[in-house]
Amino acid sequence: MLKLYQFNRTWGIPNLSPFCCKVETYLRMADIDYEIVTALPPGAPKGKLPYVDDGGKIVADSHFILTHLRSSYQDLDKHLDSSQQAASLAWQHLLEDHLFWSFFYFRWMYTDENWKINRKAIFGGLPPVIRDIVAMRTRSKIKRRIIDQGMGRHQTEEISMLGKQDIDAISDFLDNKPYFFGDQPTSLDACAFGMLINIIGCPVESPLKIYGLARENLKNYVNRISQTYYADLQQA
Repeated sequence: MLKLYQFNRTWGIPNLSPFCCKVETYLRMADIDYEIVTALPPGAPKGKLPYVDDGGKIVADSHFILTHLRSSYQDLDKHLDSSQQAASLAWQHLLEDHLFWSFFYFRWMYTDENWKINRKAIFGGLPPVIRDIVAMRTRSKIKRRIIDQGMGRHQTEEISMLGKQDIDAISDFLDNKPYFFGDQPTSLDACAFGMLINIIGCPVESPLKIYGLARENLKNYVNRISQTYYADLQQA
């Protein structure tokens, strides 16, 4: 059985990583059997989660994992025409290469309270003697990543504006459709759900969370996918 290596569940959502959540959501949407293995980035093939072990074949990075799942199991995008596939790729880049960095800033750099919530969720299971040291070093590295990427060089209000513009675009494109391309889920929905539930469905507060919750179609979208594909978590 395929093994999915990802962070431990917390906050009542599938995963605190949008990328881990993306992969697991695709697995559930495509009805692919899998087993979860709780892990941390050190020791992962590319130093990041998620990755999968499919009968000895190791695939790391959510993009390449979904490519593998589409070719080896079920392709949720097979009904899309070339224009829709191009749009799907562009939207996923907006979610993962732009909105992600706004989200990342507010989770790791915005307030001390957010950091405490994040630190407990990620590092709470480590031995006390090393927990604070590992958490502090990790936060320092992530701050540097956010600054080096460019998002961390902006003012908080500017980062908020950029994130809100992305949320507006996503909300407008979704409109009142069940899924982004109609009545069937695609890889874009797995990607969008992973990002959106981590913005509006977890206890980390931010201007993006407030703004996203005000978009009724996005809130309903996240709730609908949660109820449809994660009924076990809803019941728990």
